Amino acid sequence: MGVKSLYISSIEKASGSLIVTMGMMEILKRRLERVAFFRPIIEDNENRDHDIEFVLEKFDLDMRYSQSYGFTVHEAEAMIAENKINELIEALIDKFKKLEKKYDFVLIEGLNQACFTQSIDFDINLMIAKNIGSPVVVILKGKDKTKKEVMDEITIESEVIKKSGCTHFATFVNRMNEDVLAKLSNEISNIPTYYLPEVLELDNPTINEIIKQLHCMLVVGEEKDFKRVVKQSKIAAMKLENFLDHVEDGDLIIVPGDRADIIIGSISTIQSRNYPNIAGLLLTGGMTPNSAIRSLIEGFNEFPMPILSVNDDTYTTAMKVNGVPAEITAKSERKIALAQGLFSSNVDIKRIEEKITTASSQTITPMMFEYNLFERARSNRKKIVLPESEDERILRATEILLRRDVVDIILLGKKEEIEHRSASLGLDISKADIVCPCDSPLMDEFIDEFYKLRKKKGLTLDGAKDAMSHETYFATMMVHLGYADGMVSGAIHTTGDTIRPALQIIKTKPGISTVSSIFFMCLDTKVLIYGDCAVNQDPNANELAQIAISSSDTAKIFGIDPKVAMLSYSTGSSGQGDDVEKVRIATSLVKKTRPDILVDGPIQYDAAIDLKVAKKKLPNSEVAGRANVFIFPDLNTGNNTYKAVQRSSGAVAIGPVLQGLKKPVNDLSRGCLVADIVNTVAITVIQAQENDGVES
Repeated sequence: MGVKSLYISSIEKASGSLIVTMGMMEILKRRLERVAFFRPIIEDNENRDHDIEFVLEKFDLDMRYSQSYGFTVHEAEAMIAENKINELIEALIDKFKKLEKKYDFVLIEGLNQACFTQSIDFDINLMIAKNIGSPVVVILKGKDKTKKEVMDEITIESEVIKKSGCTHFATFVNRMNEDVLAKLSNEISNIPTYYLPEVLELDNPTINEIIKQLHCMLVVGEEKDFKRVVKQSKIAAMKLENFLDHVEDGDLIIVPGDRADIIIGSISTIQSRNYPNIAGLLLTGGMTPNSAIRSLIEGFNEFPMPILSVNDDTYTTAMKVNGVPAEITAKSERKIALAQGLFSSNVDIKRIEEKITTASSQTITPMMFEYNLFERARSNRKKIVLPESEDERILRATEILLRRDVVDIILLGKKEEIEHRSASLGLDISKADIVCPCDSPLMDEFIDEFYKLRKKKGLTLDGAKDAMSHETYFATMMVHLGYADGMVSGAIHTTGDTIRPALQIIKTKPGISTVSSIFFMCLDTKVLIYGDCAVNQDPNANELAQIAISSSDTAKIFGIDPKVAMLSYSTGSSGQGDDVEKVRIATSLVKKTRPDILVDGPIQYDAAIDLKVAKKKLPNSEVAGRANVFIFPDLNTGNNTYKAVQRSSGAVAIGPVLQGLKKPVNDLSRGCLVADIVNTVAITVIQAQENDGVES
């Protein structure tokens, strides 16, 4: 029988429990719909428990805060002191069993042993884990420890777990020094052991955390810039010309509010390409820049660096800044992406999954679907080209994708400009490959290839040169010739600008003449596919059949067993008219061309999705009431329906995803969010994986 819970236990403070909790929760949420999070004992803080708040929000768990913990440290120690340890354990078992009965899996995170008084001379986490029958994931802190010290700790802790009567599931050693890490293997006997290196950024606060802790007033800046990481703080006490020599990347400059020279000089560093990019300015003494300085600041086209103000003096402020703890909150997108990439890159996910052998659920939540996208993408990395590097959303998505370690990214544009822009936004895209089409050695090859492809259509050599000067054409040619595995565009270009080069260069798959699109509609408990909602305005019967075939094939690629409904305003033979006849012919063409596809139509939406309605309107259909791929008769119907469902039900709509091309090219909405770009790139990677070994 597979396990239904895991207990994460750490010995020391700051050992990185939340990183492991986050990684394990991602693994669970990929496979299971209902996962609970439980902390048997929490600290006696006035505020709510940080890790509970984080997990409930980040993973959108269907549970109340009060369900997520048992006792405070004070309550637990009082019961132990009164010799009521059995009552304590019984109460925790009762609360845990209620969660175990209600949820598919319970992930438990114990409070580190250092939070308890020395009077408790036993490992309370192991006692709880043993009594609730939960296997233990132990977390050790490797920071500043030698190889021998780490190995001794692993061995000792393994023996302690064994003697306690608990099942040892895995060991994680976090915050490892790189030189020690290189000397270690990945195994201790038969227990999976994973080593995660120290990542300094995870231990540094962000501007947002400093604002909250010091109750700073915002002088200049936008909320998106609060995500900047403060690597170190510096008091500016020298003259400007001397101070500039000491500026480093990620500095928070602390300076009295009347030092106009330092303020202007600091602002200049972030605009200059010759100086590091500071994280922000913190003005002390309750003073803010006068009207002249403010006017100067407001004159910049872009000002991505926040300026804050506090009433304290400079020394007091510096001491408070140094005391700001680094946290990962559900809003810490950059830190979360870095932590997720750290976990995935150093942990054998498949082995962990194999050890958690629970019954699989047919339910697919939006989060499960998105997690599966990333895991599929990570399993066979591909290279995706993004031609719209001038768009801030593209740069922010690039950083997230690189940090999650799921794809290799090519950005088109001038290297110096892209690096300066990303640095000024506080982003790290150093792992991206930047290609400038205007001076690329690939340009001549691309021009010749495009000319060969289109000369019969009347294209001249000069016309080929002009076309390749456009980023979307250049990027499409990179995909065609294998320099990239796929392209994502459309944040600032129209759908036509994205599709036209693909049709001219990459072209459609054999047997497919119609490029179409689908949306993944992620509802609460299932994922549906809608097609075509973005490309073909009024497809004829043959085109509609091809859209259905492509949509069915796309569904299979993403692990959905397709049951295709050809939608109309009537069901079966009940209605007449040209529009109904078009759908009827298209359905017949699909059945004739691809007898392997389970398809029915014409059918109304209610009969396609609701079993009760289906039994009345189409009782003998294998699709009615069970459909998960919906083919709309025209763009007007499809586009309006997907938007209506998205807005009225809160569904997550991922797309449009283009289909029918030999190699993957995907379009973005010009109003897309960073998350939309990230998901679309992951989808493009999976489509590219499907092309492995297939003749183009």
